[in-house]
Amino acid sequence: MSVHGGPEKAVYVYPSEHYDFWKRELPEMDLPWGMFGENFTTTGLLETQINVGDTFRVGSAEVMVTQPRMPCYKLGIRFGRSDIIKRFLASERSGFYLGVLKEGEVGTGDEFEPVKRDANDIRVNDITRLYTSEKRNAELLRRAIDNVVRKTFRTFFNHETHFQRGTDLKSVCERHLWSRKLARDNLRDVSRVSIAC
Repeated sequence: MSVHGGPEKAVYVYPSEHYDFWKRELPEMDLPWGMFGENFTTTGLLETQINVGDTFRVGSAEVMVTQPRMPCYKLGIRFGRSDIIKRFLASERSGFYLGVLKEGEVGTGDEFEPVKRDANDIRVNDITRLYTSEKRNAELLRRAIDNVVRKTFRTFFNHETHFQRGTDLKSVCERHLWSRKLARDNLRDVSRVSIAC
């Protein structure tokens, strides 16, 4: 968990369907499964269809979708090219992180069985679009903050530690859920929001 950044980023999933896109974009590169650093390469779990907060059973483990991957310098190192970070983000083919709700055994070929669909209907791709094509979509940003941040922190963090003294939501987003740049760019107008956990 220390590599990805915490319990809400315990496992990284990348859809196999995206590899064809990247093979067309980067024809000179060999792109074996796992090239994006994913723990699971899946079929049929796309960011445009999966909600943040959806839960699945895989093997005997239970997991929850928490957020898209926002690329960092490590992706550039892995690919040996500095342009991959911007291209990855612009493609909106981010993959997504899972938090582990119930530990268990997972094996090659185990299917992701839906347990519960999150009712807030905020897709993984909606969060990615806040970085790319919908940077100024205040309504989407507020829905994401109100639903995604609250659910993630209630589930994966000791809320007494994080929310005891009243929490500045901007600092919560900066520390844990989204990059500092998104928080700086998009949360300027969000002065203070109380989170009831």
